[in-house]
Amino acid sequence: MERTQPRGGRGFVTGRRGALAIGAGLLAAPAIAQGRFPERPIRLIIPWPPGGSADSQLRSVAEICGRSLGQPVVVENRSGAGGTLHASFLAREARPDGYTLGQMHLSVLRRPFLVRTPQWDPINDFTHIIGMTGWLFGVAVHADSPHRTWADYVAFAKANPGRLTYSTSGIATSNHIAMEDICQRLGIELVHVPFRGANEGVTAVLGGNVDSIADSSTWGPQVEAGRMRLLCVWSAERAPRFPDAPTLKELGIDVVVTSPYGVSGPPRMDPGVVRVLHDAMKAALFDPQNAAVRAQFDMPLVYLDTEGYQNFVVQRVAYEREMVQRLGLRME
Repeated sequence: MERTQPRGGRGFVTGRRGALAIGAGLLAAPAIAQGRFPERPIRLIIPWPPGGSADSQLRSVAEICGRSLGQPVVVENRSGAGGTLHASFLAREARPDGYTLGQMHLSVLRRPFLVRTPQWDPINDFTHIIGMTGWLFGVAVHADSPHRTWADYVAFAKANPGRLTYSTSGIATSNHIAMEDICQRLGIELVHVPFRGANEGVTAVLGGNVDSIADSSTWGPQVEAGRMRLLCVWSAERAPRFPDAPTLKELGIDVVVTSPYGVSGPPRMDPGVVRVLHDAMKAALFDPQNAAVRAQFDMPLVYLDTEGYQNFVVQRVAYEREMVQRLGLRME
């Protein structure tokens, strides 16, 4: 495994204190100030096939960043393993020089607790650079469902334990774990019906095979067309596209679920390079072009600076570990 260290001078230094002082200065000096970063294209790994919401949003960020950095940010789609195929590469093989980055999402933080032999430490094996956005989640039912409101849904579940079913895009996904958390808080028992993707869950609800779907806004077009009814959303505020749907917080459940993601790199990246990348990606995130992409996919803004994103990862890893253990989830 190859790792690079921050580059410095090779002059002679008299005395241990002088050596430490100069060494610290070299470590702290931003590479950009020395005109070294970026010198060539940057690779951004997206762990999903082309065309999805995260792919579209990150491609927009890459395009805008390329203009401001003066070097192209080249997107590489590397899908597989539930969106975590790239994680071991970033953690173990990629050079920490700022030229290889990847999307950091909750499945990467969660997976070490789902498998017998973890391949990475989600806190220490990455340099977490910036938090960006997430998805709009909610619970929707068929338009003909007797559950007109979230209160109706919960009341039926309490009176009929194990009768109501809900679909998600898979076992141990963020929405599955969140729904189980909600059920425990409310003291209700629902039956989970996992599918390979949210689209299959929508089809199951429309076909009357499942009572509800708890997933990202794939249900949106069906709600707008009047074929499904949205009972609640899991964002911090009501969704502009669905202003009549209350948030969980409004319904008395202190939960916000957006499955936020960001961008990270290999461990031990130079702080100056991290700062350059953060600033460029922040500007791209707030650019009207990227805001339009996020609005197209109902993606809320969940910006966190480098320190904030690193703190979020630490707190979220603790939550993921607790929920995986509480639910007894395993991938192997």
